[in-house]
Amino acid sequence: MDNSPDRKKGRQEVKISNPFAYDFLRNHQIMEADKTDITVTILGSGTCVPSLARSSCAVLVETGAAKILIDCGPGTMRRLLENGTKIYDISHLLLSHFHPDHTGELTSFLFANKYPDGYKRKIPLSVIAGKGISDFYAGLKKVFGCWIDLEPNSLNIIELGGRMSVTEIGDAVLESVPVKHNEESLAFKITGRTGCSVVYSGDTDYCDNLVNIACDTDLFICESALPDELKVKGHLTPSAAGEIAAKAKVKKLILTHFYPECDKIDITKQCRRTYQGPLILARDLMKTYLAAR
Repeated sequence: MDNSPDRKKGRQEVKISNPFAYDFLRNHQIMEADKTDITVTILGSGTCVPSLARSSCAVLVETGAAKILIDCGPGTMRRLLENGTKIYDISHLLLSHFHPDHTGELTSFLFANKYPDGYKRKIPLSVIAGKGISDFYAGLKKVFGCWIDLEPNSLNIIELGGRMSVTEIGDAVLESVPVKHNEESLAFKITGRTGCSVVYSGDTDYCDNLVNIACDTDLFICESALPDELKVKGHLTPSAAGEIAAKAKVKKLILTHFYPECDKIDITKQCRRTYQGPLILARDLMKTYLAAR
């Protein structure tokens, strides 16, 4: 499902008055979903800056029985509800790093899982992140105590090292590599049961690790925090993200993590300086389906 601006040019709005047509389209969407290996929903395409249009960073990846939440910035739980996803159904929560726009709702997320009696969650939640996640969670517990401590065997804190790692998540495979932002910063790759893959950059500057993990991926979700002319250390711009996507030969690129300055310029035009493949500018609650191979 491609919602890119390039595809929207010349598109006309279609008004459907026949109720049977609605049923047909709904059934078609269900059939399309049934054929997918991975469904990706952008829950938050923004930053730390408050916005009605863009929540802070979060992406939902669904493959097989796994519902994988990547990052948990402010507004994530509301977006999950708008997407029709219950917090109790999230099986894994991946944190790319510990900045508040990526972890700000972690405490509330854990607290909400205890309502009303802590037993609505039927599957354990695994929180997976880089170096320091154990200490990070321990620090939160010093402040909030038992209010963020789930029932026995319901919460796993998994700390990945500073090197490339590979972990099984149900029928999927999770890979991670360090990237250039914070000491604990990781990029993630999730490969579904039929071989489709999605890569999430997290916050990062240009680095070879990101090129390598994104190589030939079906979908590359890459941060593009600021326009080219406002480049800052530790973040990418549209043309820098495009350069990584081009070198990695990704099949589709989604740019995300937009500061308000990005809404004032032509992001697509800047990205096209380095990348000519399929391009999408992220919007909250936008979905992309990766078909089973």
